[in-house]
Amino acid sequence: MKAFNLSVVASALMGLLGSGVALAGQETVDSISTFTLNYTINDNHAVQHGVDCAALGADWASCNKATITLTNNGDAVTDREWTIWFHSIRRILRVDNPQFRVTHVMGDLHKLEPTDAFTGFPAGQQTVIPIVNEYWQLFITDVLPRWYVTADDATPKTIASTDTEDLTQFVTPLGEQWKRTPDDKNVLMTAEARFDKNSEVKVLNAPALRGQIVPTPLTLHVQGQDIDLAQGVKLDLAALSPESQQAILQRFTQLGVNTEGRWPVRTAIAADAFSGEMAKPGAYRLTIGKHEAVVTGIDRAGVFYGLQSLLSLIPANGAPTIPALEASDAPRFDYRAIHLDVGRNFHTKAAVLRLLDQMGAYKLNKFHFHLSDDEGWRIEIPGLPELTEVGGRRCHDLSERTCLLPQLGSGPDTSNNGSGFFTRADYIDIVKYAAARQIEVIPEIDMPAHARAAVMSMEARFDRLMKAGDEKGAGEFRLLDPTDTSNTTGVQYYNRTGYLNPCLEASGRFVDKVIGEIQKMHREAGQPLTTWHFGGDEAKNIYLGTGYTDKTRPEAGKGVIDQSIQDKPWAKSAACQKMVKAGTVADVDHLSSYFGVEVSKLVNAHGIEAMQAWQDGLKDAKDASVFGTRHVNVNFWDTLYWGGFDTANDWANKGFRVVISNPDYVYLDFPNEVNPQESGYYWGTRFSDERKIFSFAPDNLPQNAETSVDRDGNAFSATSDKPWPGAYGLSAQLWSEVVRTDKQMEYMIYPRLIAVAERAWHRAAWEQDYTVGREYKGGETHFVDVNALAQDWARFAGVIGSRELAKLDKAGVQYRLPVPGARIVGGKLAANTSLPGLAVEYSTDGGKNWQRYDDKQRPAVSGAVQVRSVSPDGKRVSRVDHVKG
Repeated sequence: MKAFNLSVVASALMGLLGSGVALAGQETVDSISTFTLNYTINDNHAVQHGVDCAALGADWASCNKATITLTNNGDAVTDREWTIWFHSIRRILRVDNPQFRVTHVMGDLHKLEPTDAFTGFPAGQQTVIPIVNEYWQLFITDVLPRWYVTADDATPKTIASTDTEDLTQFVTPLGEQWKRTPDDKNVLMTAEARFDKNSEVKVLNAPALRGQIVPTPLTLHVQGQDIDLAQGVKLDLAALSPESQQAILQRFTQLGVNTEGRWPVRTAIAADAFSGEMAKPGAYRLTIGKHEAVVTGIDRAGVFYGLQSLLSLIPANGAPTIPALEASDAPRFDYRAIHLDVGRNFHTKAAVLRLLDQMGAYKLNKFHFHLSDDEGWRIEIPGLPELTEVGGRRCHDLSERTCLLPQLGSGPDTSNNGSGFFTRADYIDIVKYAAARQIEVIPEIDMPAHARAAVMSMEARFDRLMKAGDEKGAGEFRLLDPTDTSNTTGVQYYNRTGYLNPCLEASGRFVDKVIGEIQKMHREAGQPLTTWHFGGDEAKNIYLGTGYTDKTRPEAGKGVIDQSIQDKPWAKSAACQKMVKAGTVADVDHLSSYFGVEVSKLVNAHGIEAMQAWQDGLKDAKDASVFGTRHVNVNFWDTLYWGGFDTANDWANKGFRVVISNPDYVYLDFPNEVNPQESGYYWGTRFSDERKIFSFAPDNLPQNAETSVDRDGNAFSATSDKPWPGAYGLSAQLWSEVVRTDKQMEYMIYPRLIAVAERAWHRAAWEQDYTVGREYKGGETHFVDVNALAQDWARFAGVIGSRELAKLDKAGVQYRLPVPGARIVGGKLAANTSLPGLAVEYSTDGGKNWQRYDDKQRPAVSGAVQVRSVSPDGKRVSRVDHVKG
């Protein structure tokens, strides 16, 4: 009989014990992951109901009350070794159940844990956890999905009831909690309110819309004859590049037109044939006659746009018949853009290509590609693999050496749009695809703030190379100063790791490397970079903002905190203090603009003539002349009602080319209407629909005070005594914090993109010239011809509803279908939509059966009635609304 090896036995026992601990932890995780979780917003006016929001440190002393309810449908859970991780864009200020505590981790990531008072989750019972949050929660998307559980070394698991993009599965309807303040003047968009709003729009018949081109040309003369394209077209596209020819052929085919037919479409470039207001890049003339169509462009872009105008006339459904006409046209602005954020949440190459198709169709020519942010780095850079291997992935790794921490509803793993990136080949394909559609790709690598994905990726690189003994290589691109102990918090609650340090030589090397590699991609794609977007926005500590006050000097209406422990970004960086002492910068406040100037020199060295930034990133620069590039563009994103109607002039008068990008009109991540079931952020406005965007006057900002309201639905006044040199362009933005999927992306962008294109391309007759000193007062002055505006909108809305949405169907775009308006009048259902021509359905049996609504024969109804709109192809429906009986 052999003797026992005691060390082997001991080791085996320890292994079993260790296994048992892990198993116990996994059992707890598995159990909690099956809980039903409910989130209820109880009171958005907590300060009016006894909560001292100021004492809790809430910005502007604003807070709300909510409840987390966990229902245990299984056996009791008494284990205390668990953590529930969850995403919240609102800070949790207080937990009103002593058994639990909430800790902020990073960004929007929080953790819920038991305290010593925890008594367990009883079997078959609910556990209620009341909390107080900062600000308000007014739309359902303020609550994020994919709460998940961890314990010891167990595998994290998402709580199944939250693992959904249908937030109604675990969020209680907001009901009356839709007002930001008790005196909020916004109008809740019920079926009845929507009906009244839609009724203001005159419904035009088909003959009135005949020959309308989107976006609207400078001049248009529609003739009586119709051209039948059933026999197909014979395209002469020699004036275009082969790639653009293919794009045009693709569009004809998509609309069901045979491109090997008989009716000739000829193209030519004749630069000398254009003068005056027509002497602009992209100008064209289009003549459609019985025997042929002729497109003459000032350049290739003009030919492409002329062909798109012809394509605009072709109906997506029914006989391909277009009217004979003549059009002369040129773009209003040189810069007509859509901005897409793929940093917060990734959007696929397929979705980007669909976007470029529609941009080309509606003559938008700049694709502002936001490729990096705190939450993600989305483009492969040769030689810096960590940028995508770490910065392009999110998962539950507390060390953040294999991925970034989960954010924005991405949960504990990489199987969603929290993770993803474009390979070098992907990006080159995208640039080529854009160029074929006359679109310039403008990449943005945001810095020095909103840079956490880059910073943490380079920290992972630093660790890897230090372990390999390569100290010099490790520091080559390190973006953090190890001496910096600044206590600073960015606007989305990241600490100092959210800021690239502008005082380090390594930061300059990093920027140079990234610009150089992306320029190589553009050159390989045949579109060398002409514009580089620096980002530059929000390099500040949110707790030093005007909505907070120090505890030693409390001010009414502000959050009371200890500001003495707060630092400005880089305040305690030895490298930055050295620069301040040397006089290189006046103080740390000027570092962002200083860095912008330094980056502009690198941009220029790479042969790029323009640098662009969000305006606040360059605010401390004297004027545009101090930068190293020939041009400096700024995306102007001040809200108008907070003074943007005036401050825009300051930028233009300092020599910057101003791209109008106002959140209150052209942020496409904001809700379409005031209804809690809609999605989006809303700090700048409660809604922006197609009609509001269409009514926007981008080159006379004060005018908008007569045609819109502020965030709370109040009228405002606007004037400026400064000269206005004019806007360089118009850009609409989609930020992706709560836009996680491609489907959600398209819901937010379309069909609002078409209204953006209209205002970027065409100046309407009702838009007024800017006049120094003229004051516009909402509800009081009447400079704007509102009747002309209403007639113009009726025309445009009719074209979208009766023709353009069907084209989006053909392109596979999952656009937002407007929810119908409806009333019951005299026992009969009356219904309408904001885009006339769109079909409406109704149900009187709770949605079991749906019938087509006909306004000429309004049906008699009783009891509960539901309404929805239907896409022209019949494959999709809008959100359902209820009509009051």
